[in-house]
Amino acid sequence: MNVQALPMERFIDHHGNLLRALPAWADIATLTSFYRDMLLTRTYDHKAVALQRTGKLGTYPSHLGAEAVGIAVGRALQRDDVFIPYYRDMPAMWARGIAMEKNLQYWGGDERGSDFSPDPEQHCRDLPFCVPIATQCTHAVGVAAALKIQGQHQAALVMCGDGGTSKGDFLEAINCAGAWHIPLVFVVNNNQWAISVPRHLQCAAEFLSEKAKGAGIPGITVDGNDIVAVYDAVRTSLDRARKGKGATLVEAVSYRLSDHTTADDASRYRSEDELQQAWQFEPVSRLKTYLMNQNSWSEQEEENWLEHCKEVVEHAVQRYLDLPPQAPESAFDFLYESLSPDLHAQRDELINKAMRMQGGQHE
Repeated sequence: MNVQALPMERFIDHHGNLLRALPAWADIATLTSFYRDMLLTRTYDHKAVALQRTGKLGTYPSHLGAEAVGIAVGRALQRDDVFIPYYRDMPAMWARGIAMEKNLQYWGGDERGSDFSPDPEQHCRDLPFCVPIATQCTHAVGVAAALKIQGQHQAALVMCGDGGTSKGDFLEAINCAGAWHIPLVFVVNNNQWAISVPRHLQCAAEFLSEKAKGAGIPGITVDGNDIVAVYDAVRTSLDRARKGKGATLVEAVSYRLSDHTTADDASRYRSEDELQQAWQFEPVSRLKTYLMNQNSWSEQEEENWLEHCKEVVEHAVQRYLDLPPQAPESAFDFLYESLSPDLHAQRDELINKAMRMQGGQHE
């Protein structure tokens, strides 16, 4: 089934043609900035995969094909909103002000990559990555409920993949969001594959947004490869939440152009023909074609911007590689609420061993 043939909200088709008038906010300057953002995060993604392949990063989940979803979400959120991400949300977190090296730290096995607080300019109200599937949705309910109880006019936004919508955590979360009338937006990146399980085996409904009906909240399906459609839906849903009108579920239909993670081999469960067809609809070239058709972007600008992207990414990588390692005892400090005498002894022995290995210099 060609999911792009299904009826869903979109403004720009995969040929870069307008299907209807753009929203008032979608001027050329804004769309050009979106395109620059997507190209930068794609450049980062390629580099992160290369770092994993060369042993400088742990298992990494590529966001190839989901750039429009991530950038749209990150740009639609206001500073005082709260973002609750899942593991494939680097573009949105970067758009929120979280440095690239923080993402590299996290996937490099350094938990300090989840700490956004040292820089007051960053959005330290946002939660760190959530790797367990859909558990972040219940966290988001708690955050949004707190915002409502405190009488704050802000919203929370949580993301998950299509596979996450089959989990009880997700279904309980949207049910609570509807019953409690809280300021929460759910964004589902429907990239067609829950690791090796295709979308049609996950749910019999035509759209995942139909799950919103049982929760008593609005459900919207948009073309996740059209950043205009995604941003417009998320922006509208967040505004609705801030005004006390309750939760919304936004399904963004995209396609995972990469393996599930660098520990996966997608060629074992999907065909090359399907992948090549999906590349025809991907979001970056779609917006580029539209901008070039409007004479608002050129190949020279593309070349210049790509050089800039490479420099930005390389600088972030170098900052990551130059970071001193975590203190070994942090494995104890941040795993247990309190230490038993046996664990205290093990922690002390680990510190002493590290000092001996460093010639008496313990960092």
